[in-house]
Amino acid sequence: MDFLLDKLESKVEFFEAYDLKSLEKQIEEQIDKNKALLLDVRSVQHQVTFDPNRNRLLYTAVVHFQAKSSL
Repeated sequence: MDFLLDKLESKVEFFEAYDLKSLEKQIEEQIDKNKALLLDVRSVQHQVTFDPNRNRLLYTAVVHFQAKSSL
């Protein structure tokens, strides 16, 4: 049985919440988890849209994580 380790170079994650505090908390928790994988935040994109089913605003974010550069 072979055991092969590959370095994770890039990762994109999606988040959504009905309030900004919850969205920020989700992102911060994932940033801390990805630090263990040696990933830093490369970019964050966010958007707000209206959810007619709940009659509320829906906040979404896409976070691109990339391997830490070794200088």
